[in-house]
Amino acid sequence: MKKALKIFQSIENWIMVSTFAIMTMAVFIQVCNRNITQIPALTGMEEISKYCMIYMVLLGTELGLRDGTQIAVTAVVDKAKGMRKKILRIASKFIVVIFSGAMCYQGLQLVLQQIASGQKSPSFQIPMSIPYAALFISFGVITIVQTSMLILLIKEAPEAEISEEVEGGK
Repeated sequence: MKKALKIFQSIENWIMVSTFAIMTMAVFIQVCNRNITQIPALTGMEEISKYCMIYMVLLGTELGLRDGTQIAVTAVVDKAKGMRKKILRIASKFIVVIFSGAMCYQGLQLVLQQIASGQKSPSFQIPMSIPYAALFISFGVITIVQTSMLILLIKEAPEAEISEEVEGGK
């Protein structure tokens, strides 16, 4: 499971780098076009950069959750010791999985609604289901990765928690 999780995370990292590169190029082209060339066909670069930023922010949420840099209130968990601390961590992960699963489902509903309506973006006329798919994809990734981490947390040996408690008491 850990190997599959690493592969999945490397794909996610690749998507983040790609969207950042596309966003940067689109903004650069837009600025050059606005101030130098003023070619009318290049006016939609702002739209592309916005959509890339949406994907980056939502996928970046999972990166923050995975490595623990996401803002969290940990006062209760930090004060707990041993098995109580593990139970609190499991409960916290479980809540994240339930929330992200619900958001994934709602994101899918939005994508399906956009497909049915046939709405297109103003500049490039791409289907609006593509930007809305960011919700479905990102919360789907969060659900998968956080569920995997929840399973690994549950499987984690309780001896590690006990030794941590003993070492902390010295």
